[in-house]
Amino acid sequence: MAGRRDGPLMKSGGGGGTGSRIAVAIVIGILCGCVFAFLFPGGFFASTAVISPVNTSIKSRQANSSPCESPERINMLKSELASLTGKNAELKKQVRELASKLQLAEQGKDQAQKQFLTLGTQHKAGPFGTVKALRTNPSVLSDESVNPQLAIILEKIAIKKEIIVALANSNVREMLEVWFQNIKRVGISNYIVVALDDETEHFCKSKDVPVYRRPPDENVDSIGKTGGNHAVSGLKFHILREFLQLGYSVLLSDIDIVYLQNPFDHLYRDSDVESMSDGHDNMTAYGFNDVFDEPTMGWARYAHTIRIWVYNSGFFFIRPTLPAIELLDRVANRLSHEPKSWDQAVFNEELFYPSHPGYDGLHAAKRTMDMYLFMNSKVLFKTVRKDAQLRKLKPVIIHVNYHPDKLPRMKAIVEFYVNGKQNALDHFPDGSD
Repeated sequence: MAGRRDGPLMKSGGGGGTGSRIAVAIVIGILCGCVFAFLFPGGFFASTAVISPVNTSIKSRQANSSPCESPERINMLKSELASLTGKNAELKKQVRELASKLQLAEQGKDQAQKQFLTLGTQHKAGPFGTVKALRTNPSVLSDESVNPQLAIILEKIAIKKEIIVALANSNVREMLEVWFQNIKRVGISNYIVVALDDETEHFCKSKDVPVYRRPPDENVDSIGKTGGNHAVSGLKFHILREFLQLGYSVLLSDIDIVYLQNPFDHLYRDSDVESMSDGHDNMTAYGFNDVFDEPTMGWARYAHTIRIWVYNSGFFFIRPTLPAIELLDRVANRLSHEPKSWDQAVFNEELFYPSHPGYDGLHAAKRTMDMYLFMNSKVLFKTVRKDAQLRKLKPVIIHVNYHPDKLPRMKAIVEFYVNGKQNALDHFPDGSD
């Protein structure tokens, strides 16, 4: 009995130790499982087997799809190339527009820089009689894109960026021939005729005279072919703009002019416009104080005015400056909107009228040419030919602007000044019959 009690007691003690070890093993197993589960979430043995089929499947799909997507990819690239080409063209257009704006800005900047040198920095006034204002405006930057054809012609003909320009149609063919014969005789090579019709162009080419025919323009061509002297004269303000934009100074010349010397040797080039005068003496040509008398005003009856005879719009030297181009624009604009206006009157109004309420005047520098060197026909026939001393002078040019019988007077001028025929001018009246 006693042996049975001891037996179970012994068993009971031995079973407790084994349970503890099992419990510890289970805990360790659980902990290891957690660790391995954390470190190898995809499984310890099956991870490679699971991933490998997936990768193999992806590679298989890529290998199988590549040949199918190549044409589609090419088409997509072609579409993108076409789109980029269109965008590139648009960008080039924008670049050209910006370059044009930049050029205009540079033109203004050039003038602004010149003015800044004088006005930008404040200076103390110098001694009495030494202060001089800014007179000569800077030239604009040349823009050959305005007229590439004309740019090529002028580059070959012009000297020091200066050229004589005349407009002509077939109505004045005989005078035109006298005009260029004397230009050639003097030795002037930098001149050109702007032909307003086919006949004039062919005539100039046959006489080895530099000629330029403008591109077709219905408004210009209709006047150029059939227009009279004043109508054709009005065209020059529109046509000359291109010459100035190309950076050339122009000596504009009507064709009723006889050249006796080279005018480029007698220019000052210090103003925007340098013009001959319609005046016939020092007062009328260069200006004078004209006193207006109004007796009813009593003590204030005398009013002083400044008076000058107009510049001749048929012979003037114009430099490629912003004020000069603005002058051409103003005159051309008014002539197009005021068909009954005279180009010479408009030319002078825009050049001389000051700013006042409702009107901004033109800020252009101007110079009057020597009236005895750049002579009008009134001075010649009313004064010079009758004075023994003045007859000895040799003008640079003589403009037959005061007389309608232009051709015979031009020929007589050549006889007198070139061939020495002393009585060649005598039989003409002072004015016109």
